[in-house]
Amino acid sequence: MASMKKRLILTALACFAATADAARAEDLVFQLKNNTSAVLTNFYTSPVGVNEWEDDVFGRQVLNPGESMEITIADGRDVCKYDMRFEFEEGSALDTTEDTQDLCELGEYTIHE
Repeated sequence: MASMKKRLILTALACFAATADAARAEDLVFQLKNNTSAVLTNFYTSPVGVNEWEDDVFGRQVLNPGESMEITIADGRDVCKYDMRFEFEEGSALDTTEDTQDLCELGEYTIHE
């Protein structure tokens, strides 16, 4: 019986620790503004040090010139520094742009030409 009680306590502690870790990992939310003359078609992020870009944040959406959009990165991580990659519509005069920012401190990011 004592063994079963001990296992229940250990299971409860493990659940509490997992919940505490999940609570620490907050979604990163900021406004992204396209201050260029071209349509922003793809926006990729990945934590600094990760060698591959993760999924396109936009999905099927695009960000037209002059528009802004609220971006939420809900990847469950508790990191702040992210690499970002911006791709513009084919045929535009703008090249793919990359930048690194502390997204925990960022309330708004404006991409310029």
